[in-house]
This record gives sequence, C-alpha cells and structure tokens, in this order.
Amino acid sequence: MLDLQALDTSGDNLRNTLARLPEAQVVSDLLQQHQALQGEVRDLRVQVTDVTDEQSRADADVEQVKARQQRDQSMVDSGAISDPKALERMLGELESLSKRISDLEDVELEVMERLEQLQGQLDEGESRLVVLEEQIDQAKSALATQQTELKTKLAQVLEERAQLASAIPADLMALYERIREHKGGVAAAALRRKECLGCGLALNTSDLAMIASAPADDVLRCEECTRILVRTSESGL
Repeated sequence: MLDLQALDTSGDNLRNTLARLPEAQVVSDLLQQHQALQGEVRDLRVQVTDVTDEQSRADADVEQVKARQQRDQSMVDSGAISDPKALERMLGELESLSKRISDLEDVELEVMERLEQLQGQLDEGESRLVVLEEQIDQAKSALATQQTELKTKLAQVLEERAQLASAIPADLMALYERIREHKGGVAAAALRRKECLGCGLALNTSDLAMIASAPADDVLRCEECTRILVRTSESGL
C-alpha cells in the first residue's frame, strides 16, 4: 500500500506541476501583452489612415489655391487687364491668395508632422509585435517541452500504478480510493516509531498493542485520521 501511495503522491505532484508550470505563466503574460499591443497598433493604423486622408485634403486645398493664383498671375503678366481698377482688384486678390496659400501650407505642414509621428509609432508598434510573437513562439516551445517531459513521467507512473493496483484486492482498493478522496490524496501511511505519518500523531499503548498482535494481512486504520496504517520495520512495535 505504501508503494501505491508513493505512486499516487508522485502522480498528484506531477499533475500539480503541470497545472502550475512557470512556462505557462510566461506564455499567458506574453499573450496578454500581445493582445494589448495589437489593440494599440490597430488604433494607430486607424489614426494613420485618418491623418493620411487629412493630408490628402490639405494637399488638394493648397494645389487648388495655387492653381487659381497661377491663373490670376498669368492674366496680370499677360497685360490682358487694361482697366486700372480691375488690375488693382486682381493684385489685391493675388495678395489674398498668397496669404491663403501660406495659411494652408502651415496646416499642411502640421498634418505632415502628425502623420510622421503617428507612422513612427505604428512602425515601432509593428516591430514590437514581431519581437513579441517570436518570444511567444519560444515560450510556447519551452512550455511544450516541459509538458511533454512531465506527461511522459506521469504516464510511466500511471502504468506502474495500474500494475500495482491490479494485485490489490478490490475491496481494499475501494477503501483506499475513498480515503484518498477525503484525505487530501493520502490514504495510506506508515507507522513509524509509534507515530502515524499520515497525521503525525503518536498512537497510545492500547492501540499499539492491538496493532502488534494483529495478523499480517489485517487492514489497520489510524484511530485519529482513519488512514490505512502500514506496519514497517521502523514501527516500534
């Protein structure tokens, strides 16, 4: 029974280790970072698209006013305007157009600077995504290696356990499983130096006398914790 308990304890430990692998936490943390960064990059892409459209409109506004300025300037240069008042109005309009172009170019420059800044942030975010995805792949590989190793060990333990359990009477196995379920996975404990190693309590004299006189094939129970007690050469009987 102690050999069976040792295998079950080993199996429980392996399962707990599998469920709490540090590599799994690393993967989880990296995936959370990746998800957050993906959101940032997605927002930046939208902003870059919006500002790119804004720049296109600003460029078009500048070109439109410049085209009008060029037409008006051509008329002035050609001498086609003979009326002094009309010429004065045209020169005034050219002055207004020059100021309008200057204002629009300021807007155009501001939009270009914003776009350049956003594009830089987007490029950086996308580069970080690539690095993060490489880290995730490496972390997943490390996790898979650990899981495979532990699952292989667990399979070996379960195979040994099945072989050992097949030689134990069914009623004793049923009792063992019931106790294991209610006692934190520990159903069988050695009696060592008059002490139950399951609960750590020393047995009284009468219990020890009863155990000492019991047949070798009797199933003994600890009166305190109800676990199956197994006599050994170190029981102190």
